[in-house]
Amino acid sequence: MTTLPDIKQTVVFNAPIQKVWDTVSTAEGMSAWFMPNDFKAEEGHEFHIQSPFGPSPCKVLSIDEPHKLSFAWDTDGWVITFLLEEKGVQTEFTLIHSGWKDEDAVIGKANEKSSVIHDRMNGGWVGIVNERLKKAVER
Repeated sequence: MTTLPDIKQTVVFNAPIQKVWDTVSTAEGMSAWFMPNDFKAEEGHEFHIQSPFGPSPCKVLSIDEPHKLSFAWDTDGWVITFLLEEKGVQTEFTLIHSGWKDEDAVIGKANEKSSVIHDRMNGGWVGIVNERLKKAVER
Protein backbone atom coordinates (compact mmCIF):
# COMPACT_ATOMS: atom_id res chain seq x y z
CA MET A 1 0.00 0.00 0.00
CA THR A 2 1.36 3.36 -0.98
CA THR A 3 0.37 6.51 0.85
CA LEU A 4 0.26 9.37 -1.61
CA PRO A 5 2.75 12.23 -1.17
CA ASP A 6 1.75 15.76 -0.20
CA ILE A 7 0.96 18.11 -3.06
CA LYS A 8 3.25 21.12 -2.83
CA GLN A 9 3.22 24.32 -4.90
CA THR A 10 5.70 27.15 -4.32
CA VAL A 11 5.46 30.47 -6.17
CA VAL A 12 7.09 33.86 -5.67
CA PHE A 13 4.62 36.73 -6.00
CA ASN A 14 5.43 40.36 -6.79
CA ALA A 15 3.44 41.51 -3.79
CA PRO A 16 4.19 42.36 -0.15
CA ILE A 17 3.57 39.65 2.44
CA GLN A 18 0.67 41.51 4.09
CA LYS A 19 -1.23 41.74 0.80
CA VAL A 20 -0.73 38.02 0.13
CA TRP A 21 -1.75 37.20 3.72
CA ASP A 22 -4.95 39.28 3.43
CA THR A 23 -5.78 37.45 0.18
CA VAL A 24 -5.31 33.95 1.63
CA SER A 25 -6.64 34.52 5.16
CA THR A 26 -10.02 36.21 4.64
CA ALA A 27 -13.29 34.81 3.27
CA GLU A 28 -13.48 37.59 0.69
CA GLY A 29 -9.84 37.16 -0.35
CA MET A 30 -10.14 33.38 -0.61
CA SER A 31 -13.37 33.60 -2.62
CA ALA A 32 -11.53 35.72 -5.21
CA TRP A 33 -9.07 32.95 -6.12
CA PHE A 34 -10.25 29.68 -4.57
CA MET A 35 -13.92 28.90 -3.79
CA PRO A 36 -16.78 30.63 -1.93
CA ASN A 37 -16.41 30.14 1.82
CA ASP A 38 -17.15 31.54 5.26
CA PHE A 39 -13.59 31.40 6.56
CA LYS A 40 -12.38 33.35 9.60
CA ALA A 41 -8.73 33.49 10.65
CA GLU A 42 -9.37 32.08 14.12
CA GLU A 43 -7.98 28.77 15.40
CA GLY A 44 -10.81 26.30 15.88
CA HIS A 45 -13.22 28.22 13.60
CA GLU A 46 -15.42 25.80 11.64
CA PHE A 47 -16.38 26.92 8.14
CA HIS A 48 -17.45 25.59 4.76
CA ILE A 49 -15.89 25.79 1.31
CA GLN A 50 -18.42 25.52 -1.50
CA SER A 51 -16.75 22.93 -3.71
CA PRO A 52 -18.07 21.46 -6.97
CA PHE A 53 -19.16 18.42 -4.91
CA GLY A 54 -21.14 20.54 -2.44
CA PRO A 55 -20.17 22.24 0.81
CA SER A 56 -17.02 20.88 2.41
CA PRO A 57 -16.75 21.18 6.20
CA CYS A 58 -13.44 22.71 7.28
CA LYS A 59 -11.75 23.74 10.51
CA VAL A 60 -8.93 26.20 11.13
CA LEU A 61 -6.02 24.32 12.75
CA SER A 62 -3.35 26.99 13.14
CA ILE A 63 -2.71 30.65 12.41
CA ASP A 64 0.63 32.43 12.62
CA GLU A 65 0.04 35.77 10.89
CA PRO A 66 1.45 36.53 8.34
CA HIS A 67 3.51 33.36 7.90
CA LYS A 68 1.34 30.26 8.26
CA LEU A 69 -2.27 29.16 8.10
CA SER A 70 -3.59 25.61 8.04
CA PHE A 71 -7.04 24.08 7.99
CA ALA A 72 -8.64 20.65 7.80
CA TRP A 73 -10.56 20.29 4.55
CA ASP A 74 -13.54 17.98 4.24
CA THR A 75 -13.84 14.60 5.97
CA ASP A 76 -11.05 12.56 4.34
CA GLY A 77 -8.23 13.81 6.56
CA TRP A 78 -6.90 16.46 4.18
CA VAL A 79 -4.99 19.42 5.57
CA ILE A 80 -4.29 22.56 3.55
CA THR A 81 -1.35 24.70 4.69
CA PHE A 82 -0.30 28.09 3.35
CA LEU A 83 3.28 29.19 4.14
CA LEU A 84 4.36 32.77 3.42
CA GLU A 85 7.90 34.07 3.52
CA GLU A 86 8.96 37.67 2.96
CA LYS A 87 11.55 38.05 0.18
CA GLY A 88 12.17 41.80 0.13
CA VAL A 89 9.26 43.32 -1.82
CA GLN A 90 8.15 39.85 -2.93
CA THR A 91 6.49 36.98 -1.08
CA GLU A 92 7.27 33.30 -1.44
CA PHE A 93 4.02 31.37 -1.09
CA THR A 94 3.87 27.61 -0.57
CA LEU A 95 0.68 25.58 -0.58
CA ILE A 96 0.78 22.08 0.91
CA HIS A 97 -2.15 19.68 0.50
CA SER A 98 -1.43 16.83 2.91
CA GLY A 99 -3.33 14.02 4.58
CA TRP A 100 -3.59 11.73 1.56
CA LYS A 101 -4.50 8.12 2.16
CA ASP A 102 -3.51 4.99 0.29
CA GLU A 103 -3.54 5.44 -3.49
CA ASP A 104 -6.40 2.94 -3.89
CA ALA A 105 -8.58 4.38 -1.09
CA VAL A 106 -11.83 5.74 -2.50
CA ILE A 107 -12.66 9.34 -1.74
CA GLY A 108 -16.33 9.38 -0.86
CA LYS A 109 -17.70 12.60 -2.35
CA ALA A 110 -15.96 12.18 -5.68
CA ASN A 111 -16.33 8.37 -5.57
CA GLU A 112 -12.91 7.90 -7.16
CA LYS A 113 -9.57 6.51 -6.05
CA SER A 114 -7.23 8.77 -4.11
CA SER A 115 -4.61 8.45 -6.85
CA VAL A 116 -7.02 9.86 -9.47
CA ILE A 117 -8.10 12.74 -7.22
CA HIS A 118 -4.47 13.42 -6.23
CA ASP A 119 -3.42 13.77 -9.89
CA ARG A 120 -6.41 15.95 -10.68
CA MET A 121 -5.90 18.19 -7.66
CA ASN A 122 -2.15 18.42 -8.24
CA GLY A 123 -2.91 19.89 -11.67
CA GLY A 124 -5.74 21.99 -10.27
CA TRP A 125 -3.57 23.59 -7.59
CA VAL A 126 -1.02 24.60 -10.24
CA GLY A 127 -3.68 26.71 -12.00
CA ILE A 128 -5.21 27.98 -8.78
CA VAL A 129 -1.91 29.13 -7.25
CA ASN A 130 0.10 30.11 -10.35
CA GLU A 131 -2.73 31.85 -12.18
CA ARG A 132 -5.71 32.76 -10.01
CA LEU A 133 -3.92 33.58 -6.74
CA LYS A 134 -1.08 35.31 -8.61
CA LYS A 135 -3.59 37.51 -10.42
CA ALA A 136 -5.42 38.30 -7.15
CA VAL A 137 -2.28 39.44 -5.28
CA GLU A 138 -0.41 41.16 -8.12
CA ARG A 139 -3.18 43.42 -9.39
